[in-house]
Amino acid sequence: MSDSLSLPAGPMGQWPALEAGWVWLCGAGPGDPGLLTLHAVNGLRQADVVVYDALVEDTILDWAPQADHIYAGKRGGRPSARQADISLHLVDLAKQGKRVLRLKGGDPFVFGRGGEEAQTLIQHAIPIRIIPGISAGIGGLAYAGIPVTHRDVNQAVTFVTGHDQTGNAPSSLNWQAIADGAQVLVIYMGMKHAPHIATALLEAGRPADEPVAVVCAATTPQQTVLETTLGEMVADIANARLEPPAILCIGRSVLMRQVLDWQGLMAGIPPRNLDPLGRGRPAETG
Repeated sequence: MSDSLSLPAGPMGQWPALEAGWVWLCGAGPGDPGLLTLHAVNGLRQADVVVYDALVEDTILDWAPQADHIYAGKRGGRPSARQADISLHLVDLAKQGKRVLRLKGGDPFVFGRGGEEAQTLIQHAIPIRIIPGISAGIGGLAYAGIPVTHRDVNQAVTFVTGHDQTGNAPSSLNWQAIADGAQVLVIYMGMKHAPHIATALLEAGRPADEPVAVVCAATTPQQTVLETTLGEMVADIANARLEPPAILCIGRSVLMRQVLDWQGLMAGIPPRNLDPLGRGRPAETG
């Protein structure tokens, strides 16, 4: 794969060089290798070392056959490297004069601990570059046919992590405020604590029949989408035997999947409802 793409000339005639002793903190996107940015591919092709997370697809590493590949994944409920050890390992590699690419699933600054790692590197006088990536809460939902914003549904969207630093459900979140203010709610890493999340939102007044989508392994060939409601979410997840990683989307924008399931359309499956929001008029009209 690594020889099949030639990068075009960059805006200034050349792409940035990953220099010895530098660390690039790079988002790998939600899974599909085609969602990598050109800056990410450029970094992969130059790196001496790629330190990658659990949710980085193996085929993405094929862009860096010349590099050492070091796994630094952290998965809830499984043995994982300590965050401090990961951060300090990046420092050590850079001080050895390596060209280091820290490859993180999604975007490094969206629930990815990229800010912590970047701060550690700078505190140790290691030069860095940040390469954003497509976050699963946006790209993963798009692959499921769910627009994260839609002007007939929401003028705001709230992104929430499903667990805190201890792996437990976040204790610092004000679920009442979230329930009151979040027209559409996107929850990362929420599968394990789905019962707690559903109970908290229901007790805060969200309706039991509110649409919910659970998108597992988003943008990969293994992608699975469960459409349910807030009241039935926990039972339906258990009955479907779904496994993380997953994104939970709560709100009426989920209904748009009935017309925008573009992967289903590609497979010849007709849309279930051309007007899932019940607007009663063509989409192009205001």
